[in-house]
Amino acid sequence: MLRIEHLTKTYGEKRAVDDLSLSIAPGEICAFIGHNGAGKTTTIKACCGILPFDAGEIFVDGIDVRARPLEAKARMAYIPDNPDLYEFMTGIQFLNFVADMYGVDAELRARRIREYGDAFELTRNLAQFVSEYSHGMKQKLAIVSALLHEPKLMILDEPFVGLDPKAAFLLKEQMHALCARGGAIFFSTHVLDVAEKLCDRVAIISHGRLIRCGGMDEVRGDESLESVFLELEGERGDA
Repeated sequence: MLRIEHLTKTYGEKRAVDDLSLSIAPGEICAFIGHNGAGKTTTIKACCGILPFDAGEIFVDGIDVRARPLEAKARMAYIPDNPDLYEFMTGIQFLNFVADMYGVDAELRARRIREYGDAFELTRNLAQFVSEYSHGMKQKLAIVSALLHEPKLMILDEPFVGLDPKAAFLLKEQMHALCARGGAIFFSTHVLDVAEKLCDRVAIISHGRLIRCGGMDEVRGDESLESVFLELEGERGDA
């Protein structure tokens, strides 16, 4: 569902992402972990077509992100760590705007807005302006908007930050549901316990380079994911 081949992105003389390759199959949830500044957000934004990159290729459901960006973006949804939503809109106006962008018809969007809005306890707030929303409410609105067109790939950057425990649980349920429909999830997180319990695969990045990638059980072995991550980071620090 997502295939990254030899991705390289530089900022001046710094290589933020250095020859990174990984793939995520339909039905898989993959955690993307690394220290601050490791290259996670740069990789994610390149996958979403937000950032240009210097070398390599990225495919979403077999579609080249650079050659056919609109087709690739139609198959995915992206939730940033700090949703920058249109605050002059009401919640319902924003959801209808997103549904228009993805061509979701009126009957289907109404059903999904009601379903997801009720699930995330946001329905009663949809008449309010987004400017009046708390950070957690904005996160919920971004999640609901991302689910409206039933994407094949969801890419999330620190999705659990700012969510209350119930909303975090509901998001995990929606992630599993999307994968059960044949979709895939790629998300960055610093919450390694969540990644360990939720994910089929894990990719660890350090200083722009992928240093470990595979099935969760394969990567962690008999250790915790936290222990493996700290060991790998220690080896990189000593190098």
